[in-house]
Amino acid sequence: MAKRLALIYDRIRWEEKVLVKEAKAKGFSVNSIDAKNMLIDIFKDRIKAAYGEIVLQRCISYYRGLHATAYLESKGLKVVNSLHVSTVCGNKFLTSLALQQAGIPTPKTFLAFTPDAAMQVLQELKYPAVLKPVTGSWGRSVAPLKDPETARAILEIKEDTPGALNQIYYIQEMVKRPPRDIRTIVIGDELITAVYRHAPPDDWRTNVALGGKTTLCPVTNELEDVMLKAARAVGGGVLGVDAMESPNGVVVHEVNNTVEFKGAAVVSEANIPRAIVKYLVELVKR
Repeated sequence: MAKRLALIYDRIRWEEKVLVKEAKAKGFSVNSIDAKNMLIDIFKDRIKAAYGEIVLQRCISYYRGLHATAYLESKGLKVVNSLHVSTVCGNKFLTSLALQQAGIPTPKTFLAFTPDAAMQVLQELKYPAVLKPVTGSWGRSVAPLKDPETARAILEIKEDTPGALNQIYYIQEMVKRPPRDIRTIVIGDELITAVYRHAPPDDWRTNVALGGKTTLCPVTNELEDVMLKAARAVGGGVLGVDAMESPNGVVVHEVNNTVEFKGAAVVSEANIPRAIVKYLVELVKR
């Protein structure tokens, strides 16, 4: 009897297509479920028949994926990644806390709840700094704070933007790095591949979604050690661990829960979807 895999999504991207193809090749019967159409009844207990032995959660929406994962785990299903991992990785501040508590090198990070408090943070941190939303991806709403005048203007705009999360000011030092960062794919206890993400000519951000280009990054002992420790710090699973090359070595600044890997797959010799499915097979056997 074929192993059954439920793939939860809210948009079918290249990654979901290759994951489904690879899962079927490895003997899974795949049930692709659009989270936007899920009807969640918390009193319904026997749901394994609808989902199968294991669930791969691939929603772009943090909150949609988080609530779906919470429901499925509450009914005894095994979800990759887990609710704990999804919660931590979906919130940049919680990720920073987990990294710092585990002794992982990470940028200096501050949190404030008002523009005035944020300006006090910047006096201590010094310019330039970076203001980021605590949730979100693809480099959206990330702003460089180069001087007090710029900072005050950006903080005022953020204060006037509706939404409770916009009243949380997550501020990090701007790490002195080359015009690139490092995206690694960590699955379980293995670093599968590492790539450089190069910033486009007219931007300082390296996100592939914004036009950043990828090239292969050599995996050194230092890089592998730090990335694996960072993955364990947030709970492990199928993760994208992002780092920067600082004057004092590699620092981890983000861990992605539903990692996009098309850019890495283009330049890497590793078969990333195959490695993910292999991990799922091993979890089903446990």
